[in-house]
Amino acid sequence: MIDTRRYQWMVGGIGIALVIAFSVYLYVQGGGHAQPGVPAGGQLHRFVAPLATSDLDAAANVSPRCDPARPARRGLNVCGHEPIVLAFFVLNARPCVRAVDALQQLQPRFPGIEFAAVAVGSSKRATLALVRAHHWTLPVAYDSTGAVAQLYDVTVCPLIQVAGRGGVVKRLLIGEHWADADALAGVLRRTVISER
Repeated sequence: MIDTRRYQWMVGGIGIALVIAFSVYLYVQGGGHAQPGVPAGGQLHRFVAPLATSDLDAAANVSPRCDPARPARRGLNVCGHEPIVLAFFVLNARPCVRAVDALQQLQPRFPGIEFAAVAVGSSKRATLALVRAHHWTLPVAYDSTGAVAQLYDVTVCPLIQVAGRGGVVKRLLIGEHWADADALAGVLRRTVISER
């Protein structure tokens, strides 16, 4: 009778080695799980998304032409010309909505910085209802198709991008801690304000 245990161990070892080799290959090729958003030092991705308060009912454009002389009046146009604090949120997640509340509180305290938010996977009607319920005056766009969320790899919420002039990301803020206006104000003073 032949002892097959040795062969079973060998086949198992080869299988484990193949799994490890394939995982390393995926990671090197960029297929491994990356952190969401644009990291500090990176460039904001350009997009135009329709504002919930506009008469526009359309999908976001993830390859827009950016012309500072002709700003998009019915959409949130992220071109990187001015410092911006951009929050991505989901309508039914309280920490995410609180992050937009924090941006609304900070907007009057930081003139010269644009504050904006994008409702991920939301309709115009649902986003507009939330904008009105919270009395938000900052630009709030909706991303009904998820194109902008995919562009920024939004997999967590709240996700806040803090960028200086030229669209260079100064900080990527992820998590419920950043739904606090005071915590966010401290970051803005140390990063965006200090560059002026």
